[in-house]
Formats: sequence, C-alpha cells, structure tokens
Amino acid sequence: MKYTLQSSTLALLVSVCLGSSLAFVPAASNTNPFGVKNTQLDMAEELKLDTDFDNVEIVRLLGLRRMQKFVKKRQSIAKAIAAKEAAAKIEPPPAAVVISAQKPGLKLIIAGAPASGKGTQCEIIKKEYGVVHLSTGDMLRAAVAEGTEVGKQAKAFMDAGKLVPDEVIIGVVADRLDQKDCKESGWLLDGFPRTPGQADALASAGVSADCFIFLNVPDEILVDRVIGRRTDPITGKIYHMTFSPPNDDDILARLEQRSDDTEEKVKVRLEQFHANVEAVKGSYNEIGVEIDGTAAPDEVSKAVAAAISSRVSA
Repeated sequence: MKYTLQSSTLALLVSVCLGSSLAFVPAASNTNPFGVKNTQLDMAEELKLDTDFDNVEIVRLLGLRRMQKFVKKRQSIAKAIAAKEAAAKIEPPPAAVVISAQKPGLKLIIAGAPASGKGTQCEIIKKEYGVVHLSTGDMLRAAVAEGTEVGKQAKAFMDAGKLVPDEVIIGVVADRLDQKDCKESGWLLDGFPRTPGQADALASAGVSADCFIFLNVPDEILVDRVIGRRTDPITGKIYHMTFSPPNDDDILARLEQRSDDTEEKVKVRLEQFHANVEAVKGSYNEIGVEIDGTAAPDEVSKAVAAAISSRVSA
C-alpha cells in the first residue's frame, strides 16, 4: 500500500513539476503532519517548493534530494524555452547582406511580327533593367569579326550566299550568352528564336529564359506601320511618316525606305511569321506573357514591366 501511494504521488508530482507552476509557489505554511525536520522544510522553502500538496507532505514522502532534482530539471527546461524565444526575436540581417545574395541579371526573350514595336520596347527594357540587347544579325556579325569557331562556320555559309543553318546560329547565340557581360547583367534576345526548331535547340544547349514577351498586333495595323517606315542612313534611327516623322527637314530629306517595306513583301513576311509563331510560343507556355502591342509605347512598356515582374517573382 505504501509503495502504491508513493508511486502514484511521484507520477502526479512529475506531471505538476513539468506542466504547472503550483510546485513552484511559496509554501503556504510550515505545518508538519508527518514529522519532517524543520531544516528540511526551510530548505524546501528556499527552493520555493509547495511542501503541502493536496494535504500530502511531499518533501517528507519523497525526500528533499529527489525534489531538488525535479527543480533542477524544471529550471533547465525553462532556460531552454527562454533561449529559444530569445533566438526567435533576433533582428534580420541588414539589407546590404541580402543584396549581395541576389541572383544574376534577367534573361528575357521578346517576340512579335515585323513592326510590332519590338525595337522600341527593347530600348526601354535595356535602359530599365540594364540587360544586354542581342539580335541574331548583330551576334553573327560579331562572331565572324572575332573569328570564333562558330563565326568561321557562319562566314563560310554567308560567303557562299547560303542561309546559316540553325545549328550554327544556336552555337553563335550560346557562345554570346556565355560571355561575362551577359552572365552578370542579363540578356534580352530580340526576335529569336523564330522557329520551334530553334527553340528546341536553345533548350538543348541549356539556354533558358525568365520571361517570354509576345507583342500582339493585328496584321492590318502591321502593314500600315511597315509601309510608312523610314530609316535615317546616318544614325540608323527609324521613323514613321504618319506616327513619328522627323522634325528636321534635313533628316526628312535623307530618309530611306527598305526594299522589303512594301505591302506585298510585308504580307509574305507575315505569312512566314504566323507559320511558326504559335509553335514558338508553345515552347514558352510557362513563362510566356502576351501583350497588346497596339497601345501607345509607354503603355506597352508598363505592361512589359508588369509581365517581367510577374514571371520573375513567380
């Protein structure tokens, strides 16, 4: 009977010590129904033990040393909890530390039919995000001039009057994107890839983008834009005789029209564009955003910025 009472009381005491504050309040009295020595009771009070729990003298029943062990264990648990709570309140690192961990520059692709406004938006994106603006023509010419391996291959086809095959173009693009400025600042591919084969080849070469931007403009508006387009042979700047003519008479006098900027030829180019564009868009479904390219350039630019933000933060 004595063993059962002691075991039951001990189990109850452990529960109280670990989950309740009742075992740690000052003693209510110094009564001694079990004849405990005053010295033990005084020590118990110093430990702030409840020496009289449900009319059972705990110290007398279990012994002061066992009670001391319970107290130390409870104090250790309390310290561990306090340390954990203090750690949770530590201030986050300053912004400078976070900035140093930012990922490299953006990787963007912009697509659209001839005269859809890609050139205007590319200039804005380049200025806004600091990315390297790349077109296949510029990359081919640079590769040939630098005499790279793929540049030599491209030159052989160009000198023979043949189209440069996709595998050579992909090599030129992959080499250019692997250069330091593109790695650090990010890049913007202008109008490339143009075919699903080129998109697949880019993916096989390990080239991926953060956002694919497609400027959507109806064909009838594209035709009007193309046939009114003129180029300054000195500066290379493009004007439009209806929407953005030059204010300088000297510039106006020297403007030239590209030989393929006629209604007949632009319709052929649009047919070629439509034959591949849906398949190319399909290669970038997860990162693609279609934007209304008929709006004013600044409105299109706002939509482009929103598209980039939505894909990069996704």
